Amino acid sequence: MITLIVGRDWTGAPLPDAERTTLRLGWDDSELRIEVDAPYAGESAPAGPPGPTPKLWEHEVVELFVVGADQRYTEIELAPTGHHLVLQLEGIRNIVRSELPIAFRATIEGARWRGSAAIARALLPDPPLKCNAYRVAGAGPSRRWQALVAVGGDRPDFHRLERFAPWPL
Repeated sequence: MITLIVGRDWTGAPLPDAERTTLRLGWDDSELRIEVDAPYAGESAPAGPPGPTPKLWEHEVVELFVVGADQRYTEIELAPTGHHLVLQLEGIRNIVRSELPIAFRATIEGARWRGSAAIARALLPDPPLKCNAYRVAGAGPSRRWQALVAVGGDRPDFHRLERFAPWPL
């Protein structure tokens, strides 16, 4: 397993240890497994039952972007409430498939939440070349955008693919 730490805000400022998010990735011929350990902000759940949820990025969420060639990438969003969203994109913000199926479960344990997901390898770019991971929580002026690799710029924009790290697996 490879460990990724979301340990900075989107500008690159380091986070206190208690605010860091850990993603552990395992990879084989059939799937990508993701284990999440993240702070829990206590936000209300999105409307609807846990499962695929449109516009999940508007809620408390941990995200993993996996990028391949020609700006083809998969965005995986996981929420502490068991909601998730998997998107395939071709070009920046150009969604070609949405609400793709994954196995995901999450539990809230006090001030933290943990989740476990399995995503079919066929839903990811082949080969994966780069990635970035994020945590988003809070509302209004207290909203926080955190990143594995800072995206820079004048506002948080998680689709700056040129800022991503090499794929670790």
